[in-house]
Amino acid sequence: MIIAVDFDGTLVRQEFPNIGPEAPNAFRVLRRLQADGHKLILYTMRSDCLKRNYLQEAVDYCRERGIEFWGVNRNPDQISWTTSPKVYAQVYIDDLALGVPIKDGVVDWDAVEDLLVYHQMGLGDAKFIIHDKPEDTCL
Repeated sequence: MIIAVDFDGTLVRQEFPNIGPEAPNAFRVLRRLQADGHKLILYTMRSDCLKRNYLQEAVDYCRERGIEFWGVNRNPDQISWTTSPKVYAQVYIDDLALGVPIKDGVVDWDAVEDLLVYHQMGLGDAKFIIHDKPEDTCL
C-alpha cells in the first residue's frame, strides 16, 4: 500500500517553522508499516528556500528516526501513468484530513495503527477501502 504522510501536526507537533516534539508512537508505527512492505511518501507543505531548508530538515529528522521515504512530495512511479501534480497514494495521513484521529492536538498514531495494521491482519473491525490507481490514464 502507498501511504502519504504529512509532517507538521502529524509526525510532530505543529510548531512550524521549527520542528515540534514527536507525536507519540508516530515513528514506531511508520517503521512497522515500512517493515511490512508499505511505501511511505512524505507529503508536506514544507519546502526549501534561501532562508532555510525546511523540507530537508523534516526529511533528515525522519531519517534520524529510521524512516527513509519512498518519495518526498511525489510518487516516484506516478509519472509513468499521469502528469497530474497531485500525489497518488492509497491512504493519506494528515492532521487536517477529515476522519484522521487526533489526540492532544496531534495525530493519534495508536488509532492509526489500529486502522492500518490490525485491520490488515484481520484483527480489527475498521472499515477501510483501498483504491487502486485509475486505469484510464493520460501521458
